[in-house]
Amino acid sequence: MAENYDVIIIGSGPGGYVAAVRASQLGLKTAIVEREHLGGICLNWGCIPTKALLRSAEILDHANHAKDYGLVLEGKMSADVKAVVARSRGVSARLNGGVGFLMKKNKVDVIWGEAKITKLGEIVVGKSSKPVVEPQNPVPKNIKGEGTYTAKHIIVATGARPRALPGIEPDGKLIWTYFEAMKPAALPKSLIVMGSGAIGIEFASFYRSMGVDVTVVEVMATIMPVEDVEVTAIARKQLEKRGMKIITSAKITKVEKADDSITAHVETADGKVQQITADRMISAVGVQGNIENLGLEAVGVKTDRGCVVIDGYGKTNIAGIYAIGDVAGPPMLAHKAEHEGVVCVEKIAGLPNVHATDKGKVPGCTYCNPQVASVGLTEAKAKEAGRDIRVGRFSFAANGKAIALGEDQGLCKVIFDKKTGELLGAHMVGAEVTELIQGFVVAMNLETTEEELMHTIFPHPTVSETMKEAVLDAYGRVLNA
Repeated sequence: MAENYDVIIIGSGPGGYVAAVRASQLGLKTAIVEREHLGGICLNWGCIPTKALLRSAEILDHANHAKDYGLVLEGKMSADVKAVVARSRGVSARLNGGVGFLMKKNKVDVIWGEAKITKLGEIVVGKSSKPVVEPQNPVPKNIKGEGTYTAKHIIVATGARPRALPGIEPDGKLIWTYFEAMKPAALPKSLIVMGSGAIGIEFASFYRSMGVDVTVVEVMATIMPVEDVEVTAIARKQLEKRGMKIITSAKITKVEKADDSITAHVETADGKVQQITADRMISAVGVQGNIENLGLEAVGVKTDRGCVVIDGYGKTNIAGIYAIGDVAGPPMLAHKAEHEGVVCVEKIAGLPNVHATDKGKVPGCTYCNPQVASVGLTEAKAKEAGRDIRVGRFSFAANGKAIALGEDQGLCKVIFDKKTGELLGAHMVGAEVTELIQGFVVAMNLETTEEELMHTIFPHPTVSETMKEAVLDAYGRVLNA
């Protein structure tokens, strides 16, 4: 007889495991199905381990510029790539075990295998097609395996995988996805990065810090195309100053493989083609939702462009089936997945005043050097929407803390509605902006006006003072520029 649950979640990434914890907190009998490793891509192969790699790169950058800070280090510092990768994998392993602990603590059953929805309210879990990576200690008590399970509510949280372009498919040797880029056996001398979104530009930044000759090819006119153009222009200038080559408005039309190198044919907007040869290439042209082999088509769940269609509460068009995170479409970010998971479960539990996820208030962060962070509308998008706007800017070159840090190349930019004072968007590039953007996210969520922000006291000396100065600038009241 099939074991019954209130909620079964397919996938244990950030959205899935957070949804499971919240469901258990609300008294719902909960199980989570995982085919490979607790924590999903983010914890094991994405958000967390890449930040560990980038931290090593940051320290190496500082060491190689020690004289700028009055310090003497003999010779040029270099990286032990095996040790760098080992540290990154160790960080992931530690957090993988942490998810196992959370499942045990919250009495969430962990079902190992691959789930398929066979009919409404029922899933069959079969053997995983991938090698299952058992969680680190402590292992959850309630581990289950293959079989049939039932639940009134099934949440799909299966994430996404790298997208491949026809004829330029990753092969694991010469053309890498982020999986191979995360754990190189040795550093290539040269590297082509196809795509300059968050994944592409972060790896480009990391490998450049490691001393690799890096060329980025982007089909759009600017790098990080979802970001504000002023911000990306500053980021590009700094990346190129570090020695990175960047080609925009260009596409890789074909590749030629040799034994230990690859040649990319790069076509620019004017139709000219140049050939670039490198040891390796990273394909970072986006991701696509994992919607296959879940039985979604059989029960009539609507999908669009490789993602499950949902409303603001994670509901699909079929009662009792929900989706959250990357599989439910952009923005494909771990923190969006976590929030969607909580909203979805609280709605299922019948809590009052549950607010639908507002994708317009989801912050985006790119951890290259320099960092980029944003929330809300860009200046261009605000104008496209017909908004009458005020724009404020403040350069890091006028901020005392940024100068003291030796990180004075950056910008804080804010966009307000001229009539209402509503903060429509905020965009930042520079030191630690990924830690600062949440201030603007909170302000937008609380519907804070420009007047309230201008009367908020920011600590001195901090880089956060650029945030207040940018607001002041939007209203002609800037004090330090």
